[in-house]
Amino acid sequence: MESFLALVTDYGAWILFAVTFLSCLAMPVPASLMMLAGGGLVASGDLGGVQAAGAALGGAVLGDQTGYALARMTGGGRFAVWVSRKPARAKAMTRAHEMTGRWGNLGIFLSRWLASPLGPYVNLAAGVMRIDWPRFLF
Repeated sequence: MESFLALVTDYGAWILFAVTFLSCLAMPVPASLMMLAGGGLVASGDLGGVQAAGAALGGAVLGDQTGYALARMTGGGRFAVWVSRKPARAKAMTRAHEMTGRWGNLGIFLSRWLASPLGPYVNLAAGVMRIDWPRFLF
């Protein structure tokens, strides 16, 4: 864990971008911890607030779009199968399909802040369900 935190001090906004991007693809990275570390660096003046916020937002948006696109292009194929290999992830994927199917765009919106652990799986479910890209984006 300390090595991840050292990355924030060494690479600042770039590592925040990378971690949020990877977390949106359901990769097991400590995104919450990295955001807290980034906030601490902003508070101490070692990292610019606009840089940190922009990097985190950019990584999240690009990660969401990439997960959606991978699932849509492959019809959920290999990427969704890879994500669902572990039981906990398979369960999250099932919940994401249910949430997206039941709530549609509202479910996608809620997965960004209210049910954020489901966010990466909702991205994949939306792509597999072929929800229109403009609707997914907004």
